[in-house]
Amino acid sequence: MEQNHSVDDSLPEMSLTGHRIAALAVHLFTASGAVLGLFALIEILRDDLPAAMIYMLVALAIDSIDGFFARRLAVEEFAPWIDGRRLDDIVDYLNFVIVPCVFIWQAGNVLGPAWLAIPVLASAFGFSQKEAKTDDNFFLGFPSYWNVLAFYLWLFEFSALAGTLWIVGLGIAVFVPYKYLYPSRLTNPALRHFTSYSGLLWAIVLGWTALNPATASQYHVAELSLAYPALYLGLSFKLGGLHRG
Repeated sequence: MEQNHSVDDSLPEMSLTGHRIAALAVHLFTASGAVLGLFALIEILRDDLPAAMIYMLVALAIDSIDGFFARRLAVEEFAPWIDGRRLDDIVDYLNFVIVPCVFIWQAGNVLGPAWLAIPVLASAFGFSQKEAKTDDNFFLGFPSYWNVLAFYLWLFEFSALAGTLWIVGLGIAVFVPYKYLYPSRLTNPALRHFTSYSGLLWAIVLGWTALNPATASQYHVAELSLAYPALYLGLSFKLGGLHRG
């Protein structure tokens, strides 16, 4: 949530107060993702994986757009006592690592709980790297999208062995210095908007698939939804690649 604006001291006091309230609202919006993560965990424990997936997708949507509001409303200036990056990392670690791991375990897509130590530990180190994001706005190493893996392992009913192999492979990928797309930081406005709107469509399609498995299976909706992850990886390959810095 980097900001480069300066506070205008000539702003009326009410206007400045309004900006501060708006900045705090953005932080609250970001933090609400953690509440959704909690609700997702409750649904997983209830063995209601479709409902859990909906909460996880909404949390993912919040994470995708909160940075835009943070930059637009200059939260670092108007609420400087809150570290937006740290807040975002806390929420992301819950929603992109812990919740998906519990989801994967409940869905039976891993050989045993010990294997889930791989994403938990790998992402802990991944999130704490000083160069978790590159200077040219890419994620460095697999960006801990364990929630996306959890969705597809469950939707495609992967075996526990296959799921474990995916976990091991992506756990290694966290440490490979490959540059992955950071959609909301793309410098090309047209491409940024395209990836954002197509990502929103992808989330809606996946949510519908979770709630309507029979119809979705009939029309291979889950398979078709793979077009967006393929697009993401293709753009990462074209625009990112190995980090040589």
